[in-house]
Amino acid sequence: MNHFDHEKLDVYQIAIDWVSHAQDIQEGLPRGSGNLADQLQRATASIVLNIAEGAGEFAGADKARFYRIAKRSATECAAALDVAKRRSSIT
Repeated sequence: MNHFDHEKLDVYQIAIDWVSHAQDIQEGLPRGSGNLADQLQRATASIVLNIAEGAGEFAGADKARFYRIAKRSATECAAALDVAKRRSSIT
């Protein structure tokens, strides 16, 4: 049963799934990648939290602002994965 509006959103469910995948990636990063792992963790959490916060807003402009922040955080995750791939930390 969904108690909050954000739980009904497909994008929120996908973001929650990404949390598990990102954690697996973080745990598999080699020693010395702590900063990158931390940044990936923060950006991942930001996606989920901003989607939830946006869903709780009533004003369209406020809702859009939180969704834009979530999108930027998703882009940040993609860049972190690019860095890890370039370092040959992930395939």
